Amino acid sequence: MDLELEGRRALVTGAARGIGAAIATELAREGAALLLVDLAVDGDLADLAERLAASGTDVVTCAADVADRASVEAAVATGVERLGGLEILVCNAGVTRDGVSWKLTDDDWDTVLGVNLKGVFHCARAVIPAFRTAGWGRSVAISSINGLRGKFGQANYAASKAGIVGLCKTLAREVGRFGTTVNVVAPGMVMTEMARQLPGEVIERAREETVLGRLAEPEDVARVVAFLCSEAARHVTGEVVRVDGGQYI
Repeated sequence: MDLELEGRRALVTGAARGIGAAIATELAREGAALLLVDLAVDGDLADLAERLAASGTDVVTCAADVADRASVEAAVATGVERLGGLEILVCNAGVTRDGVSWKLTDDDWDTVLGVNLKGVFHCARAVIPAFRTAGWGRSVAISSINGLRGKFGQANYAASKAGIVGLCKTLAREVGRFGTTVNVVAPGMVMTEMARQLPGEVIERAREETVLGRLAEPEDVARVVAFLCSEAARHVTGEVVRVDGGQYI
């Protein structure tokens, strides 16, 4: 399927590795120009940008902390200036600080909510004017099935990911008249580099929860995100798409 992303310009947060890097790679494969955002532009992000540029993708990198409004606004301004506009936003940046509720510190709570939820709001608020100018926009935020079902030891993370759902459904109502869709992708466990460092029994328990008998690879999430960013999904908005191999059910 031709997703018709040639000439579109996309901002991807948390782009340096894992799901974010896979999303950036998939959008580039479909022809989009990219503004790649992470906490630092060296290392993994620079390597990714170099690979994508070598394949002919127009790539801009920018360091930003999504929890900081001014930092996000500066990154968006850079993208609009360097790429000539922005029409796609993928909010993937996220952190965890796990612990049972009675042991979570205020900093554990504020940090996770600040990046995972407030970061999505900062990005959406900063990018919507560019969507309005273009008369077309696609916004996809990465949540989690743990934001839909809860998870022992992840009160802060689950709350932040549940909040993304409410935020994005509201945004979908607000920006639909600008030709913009807003959707959420909720993965189960994904075999990123970080996940592979988990104890084997944790990974096996997650695999056993699925009905497909396998855990997702980052590319499984990336392909769904690319579809939601495309013209093929022009009549899909306010939705939560689980990419979990049936882990939730």
